[in-house]
Amino acid sequence: MAPFVCDGCGKCCTSLGTYIRIERQLTEQDYYCKNGITGEIFLVHVRPEFADEIDEEYTSGHADTSGSCPGCIFLCRNPAGPGFVCAIYPTRPQICREFQCYRLVIYDATGKAAGRMVGHIDIQTTDPVLARIWNDEVKSLPGPVGGDSGKTAKGSLSLCTDPSWMRQVSAILASHEYRAEPVM
Repeated sequence: MAPFVCDGCGKCCTSLGTYIRIERQLTEQDYYCKNGITGEIFLVHVRPEFADEIDEEYTSGHADTSGSCPGCIFLCRNPAGPGFVCAIYPTRPQICREFQCYRLVIYDATGKAAGRMVGHIDIQTTDPVLARIWNDEVKSLPGPVGGDSGKTAKGSLSLCTDPSWMRQVSAILASHEYRAEPVM
């Protein structure tokens, strides 16, 4: 399986990031934060290009979901193009480092989770039939910009957010008695 490549969708940070809270600001770029799930306290360093934006959000009292992006205060709009970036990526907490992003859950005929799509077009499964279907039929579908195998043009929809591609995948899986549910 290919390593996960972030496409900047921000879905992980809009959900998981709501548990990250700033406890105290040390400098314009350094903050002590707390993970609301584990209670872990950790130090983060904001990348210089986002320091003013994060400082303004924090000092204005809008350090929750009321800022320009919902979820984590450290989730920022990508200044270089579409999508989002993490302002603390090099110093992000352990929970963020261990997060396993997935875009689609696949269920077998009995309703049991059989696999999940990770990244743009890879699958995690122990079901050999599902793995074969995915590799033989799904991976060969063209991407939303006329590319193939999950490649998209800069600024285009990723496969996991392209409705046409998702309908095709769902139809293929349904023809083999699997059901696909996108993760929102």
